[in-house]
Amino acid sequence: MCDTEAVSASSLRARVRSEMHQEIKEAARRRLATEGANLSLRAVARDMDIVASALYRYFPSRDALLTALIIDAYEALGAAAAEAEAAVPREDLRGRWLASCHAVRSWALAHPAEYGLLYGNPVPGYAAPPETVGPASKVILLLAAIVGEAPDVPAGPPLPGPVREDLRRLIEEQGGGLSEERLDRALLAWTHLFGQVNFEVFHRLDDMVQARAEYFGHHLALLADLAGLP
Repeated sequence: MCDTEAVSASSLRARVRSEMHQEIKEAARRRLATEGANLSLRAVARDMDIVASALYRYFPSRDALLTALIIDAYEALGAAAAEAEAAVPREDLRGRWLASCHAVRSWALAHPAEYGLLYGNPVPGYAAPPETVGPASKVILLLAAIVGEAPDVPAGPPLPGPVREDLRRLIEEQGGGLSEERLDRALLAWTHLFGQVNFEVFHRLDDMVQARAEYFGHHLALLADLAGLP
């Protein structure tokens, strides 16, 4: 076989493998929608009408498949927030903030099973590996960057010493230039944002709040004020 034929064969194998990876993940996502995160590779293989041993050639364990799904979901969520934020003029800090947060909610409501994999109950026996940390950090880093551009942070109670130390460590790990006070506000808004989205996605607001979009927008405005976004 000549070099050109060898390269072509290698490219074909790589493409087939990539397509198979995607097909397996799509089948697993359908399982997530009906059965939650307690995935079974054998069940996924049955859905694809292949033997389990064939699937194991692409994902050696359930945890490997879960990790791939988690990374994909974090990447998609982060991309949705970043795309919405990028569409707003740079000087409109509040608009960028609101667009990012609304995009998180929209993505979560459109992909409840994948959102549940990220922010629902922990999967028994699964521990997320380090490669999930970067994708998981995209939304908070985006929100923190917006807060970092705010002209001022409203005065509040002083940070407890141990909290300030934790915040300083996080800032140094990310190489950012935020103050501890600014990061504190960003983290507060981040946890509130996902707490509210969780309540909506997991039906905790049922029979309580009917005007969901207005309720969400009202809270976003309060959080923007708290973060010092004009």
